[in-house]
Amino acid sequence: MPHFLCQACGIQFAESAAPPAACPICEDERQYVPARGQQWTTLEGLRGGHANSWRALEPDLLAIRSVPAFGIDQRALLVRTPAGNLLWDCIALLDAATVTLVRALGGLAGVALSHPHYYSTMVEWGREFGVPVWLHAADRQHVTRPDPCLRFWDGDAQPVLPEITLHRLGGHFAGGTVALWRGGAGGRGALLSGDILQVLPDRRHLGFMRSYPCLIPLPPAEVRRMAAYCAGLDWEAIYGAFHEREIVTGGKAALARSADRHCAWAERMVAP
Repeated sequence: MPHFLCQACGIQFAESAAPPAACPICEDERQYVPARGQQWTTLEGLRGGHANSWRALEPDLLAIRSVPAFGIDQRALLVRTPAGNLLWDCIALLDAATVTLVRALGGLAGVALSHPHYYSTMVEWGREFGVPVWLHAADRQHVTRPDPCLRFWDGDAQPVLPEITLHRLGGHFAGGTVALWRGGAGGRGALLSGDILQVLPDRRHLGFMRSYPCLIPLPPAEVRRMAAYCAGLDWEAIYGAFHEREIVTGGKAALARSADRHCAWAERMVAP
C-alpha cells in the first residue's frame, strides 16, 4: 500500500489503501488547508515530475531543494564533517540521483529535524541510509509515520556528531530545534535554524512567529528567551529554511537586533 504525501505541507503518512481523511499538520493553526482542499500524492508520483537541485553555501555545507517547488518549499542542508554527514531538515523528494550524490559525498551519519513542518519523508531518508532520525520528544504527537529509525530526544541539548549539537528553542513548536555546527563559517560556528528563527529576505534580520502563513507572532517573553539562549552559544553564520535565507557574518548581532525590534513593536501594540 502507498505512503501518501500531503501536497500542501509535504508530510508523509503511514501506508494506507486510501488517502488520509485529513492532514493534521495542515489543520493545526500554524499551517492551513488550501482553499482548493487537501490534495495527495506519493513519493513515486513526485519522482515523475520533480528533481532536486544542489547549491554549495560553504565548503562543507550543501543546500538541496526540489524543482518545481513542492509543499512548503523548504530546503534540506547537508553538513559534511570528519565524523560523518548530517542531513538537516528534510525535503519530500528522495530519488535515485539524490541517493547517488549523497553516497558519493560519504553518505549520512544521521538526519535531524527542526520541527514537524519539515518532517516530510524523514523515514524514507533514515531507512535509505540506515541512520537515526533525530527529533525532539515534545513534538512526538505530530509524527504521521512511526518507524524504528526515529530517535526522540529530551531536554535542551543533544549531541549528534562531534561537531554538531541540537538545541531546543521552542517558539514555533514546543520541540522547535536549531543545530549548532561548530565547524561552520570557517570554524567560527554556524546555526542551522529552519524557521524556528526565520532569516528574512533582507538577510539582515530574523523573524519569530508561531505561524508564518497565518501571521501569528510569538510573544516578547518567548522571543527574548530564545535570543538569550542563542547568545550563549558560539556562532557567526545562520542558515535558514529557504533559498537565499542566510546571514553569513554578524548573525548573532542580527538576532539580537531583530529580537529587540520584534519585542519593541509587540509591546507598543499592547501598551495602554
